[in-house]
Amino acid sequence: MLQLLVCPLTKQSLKYDKERQELISLSARLAYPVRGGIPILLPSEARHLEEGDMAKKI
Repeated sequence: MLQLLVCPLTKQSLKYDKERQELISLSARLAYPVRGGIPILLPSEARHLEEGDMAKKI
């Protein structure tokens, strides 16, 4: 199912961070939350990634 989901802003693929329960868009530098197993792909709900977060995700 993850292969079908893309970032709503960049249309690029997302990476799943199981530890933080987030879908990561490296191109948009955003982390979308997953709540109750449901991805919330709203930019207004996303967390902005810091440089340190980016290094961990690559």
